[in-house]
Amino acid sequence: MSNEQNFDPLLGFKQLSGMWEKQLNGVLYNLTDNKEFVRTASAGLNTYSRYMKQLRKNQEFVAALMNIPTKKDVANAAKLSVQAEEKMDLLEEQIWNLQDSVSSISKENVRMFEEVVTIVMQMKNEFQKVSQEMAEMQNVKAELSSLKNLIEKKEKEQQKKESKKLQDKELVLTGTNTSK
Repeated sequence: MSNEQNFDPLLGFKQLSGMWEKQLNGVLYNLTDNKEFVRTASAGLNTYSRYMKQLRKNQEFVAALMNIPTKKDVANAAKLSVQAEEKMDLLEEQIWNLQDSVSSISKENVRMFEEVVTIVMQMKNEFQKVSQEMAEMQNVKAELSSLKNLIEKKEKEQQKKESKKLQDKELVLTGTNTSK
C-alpha cells in the first residue's frame, strides 16, 4: 500500500477562509486606524440611525391608520399577558391559602361548637340537680316551719300550764293565809 492521502475539500476551504479572514481583519484594522474613516463611518451610522428611527415612526403611523398591530404592540401585549398570568398565579395561590385557612377555621368552629354543646348539656344537668336540691330544701324548710309551729304551740301550752299551776299555787297560798 502506498501513502495515499484522501482529498478533503473542506480542509482546503477552511484554509482559504482562514487566509481571507486574516486579510480582511488586517484591512479593517488599517481602516479603523484611520481618523477620516472613523469620522465617515460615524456620520454614516448617525444618518442610518436617524433614517431607521424615522422609518419606525412612519411604520407605526401607517400601522395605526390601518389598525394593524406593530412589533412594539405585540411585545407590549405579550408583556401584559405574562404579567396577567403572574398575577393570576399569585391570586390562585392566595385563594388556596384562604381555602386552607377557612377549612381549618371551620374545623375549629365545629370543635368549639361541640364543646359549647357539651358545656350546655352539663349546665342543664347541673341546673336540674340544683332544681331538685332546691325542691328538697323547700320541703325541708316547710317541715322545719311546721316543726317550729309545733314547738311554739307546745311551748305556749307549757307556758299556759305553768301559769295555771302558778295561779293555782297562788290561790292555794292566798287561801291558806286567810284562815290564820
